[in-house]
Amino acid sequence: MSARLRNLNPYELHKYLVNVYSLNTKGSTTRLKRDTSRDRTDLDVIRENHKFLWEDDDVADTWEKQLAKKYHDKLFKEYCICDLSRYKENKVALRWRIEKEVVLGKGQFQCGNKQCNDSQELKSWEVNFAYTEDGEKKNALVKLRLCPDCSAKLNYKSKKREVKRLKKSQKKKKHKNESSGDESDCEGPKTPPLDVPAEPSTSKGQMQASEDIEESLWKKGVQETEEKSREEEFEEYLEELLL
Repeated sequence: MSARLRNLNPYELHKYLVNVYSLNTKGSTTRLKRDTSRDRTDLDVIRENHKFLWEDDDVADTWEKQLAKKYHDKLFKEYCICDLSRYKENKVALRWRIEKEVVLGKGQFQCGNKQCNDSQELKSWEVNFAYTEDGEKKNALVKLRLCPDCSAKLNYKSKKREVKRLKKSQKKKKHKNESSGDESDCEGPKTPPLDVPAEPSTSKGQMQASEDIEESLWKKGVQETEEKSREEEFEEYLEELLL
């Protein structure tokens, strides 16, 4: 026995011999491996605490929920990506888009079905997405952009609402009709157009009254407005700010 081992007390010598035996016997090193059955990655934490929609009253009181909410805030929630592989069962899976898909135009300029990349004749659909989360049934109204074939799959059993955009000409026409309708409601009696001569008036009293009005206007002249000093303008500006 070496001099180093002779200086050990019985307990330390026992530990040393047990470790040497454990490391030198066949297959004994497997007992030194750490148990990884309970290990979780960030992706596992997000999957466990993920929510399709976070409400205003939802509180992220743990670090796991805070991580899931931070991931949710980075998603783009204008259009969805769908999975139509089980469309015959009337089951459609939906999720929000990530940054890479937004850059590629997936879900907006390309078909929103994750298994389709068609970009011709896309249609917008409004889907009432019913899902179960935390043991509760929830609904969310989302939008999808799909090609004709995928649109037929989406409407296999139930017709969804198609979102159509008005053309520019229709928008202008609609706006013109609304504005003309507002004017007709508020304006008084219409005056005759300029190119149509008004009926001549034979009343001398009316002619004399109009001449008196014109003469008074010429005599009155342009009223001069008093210019305000710099201090008065500055005081009015402060009063407007403090209102």
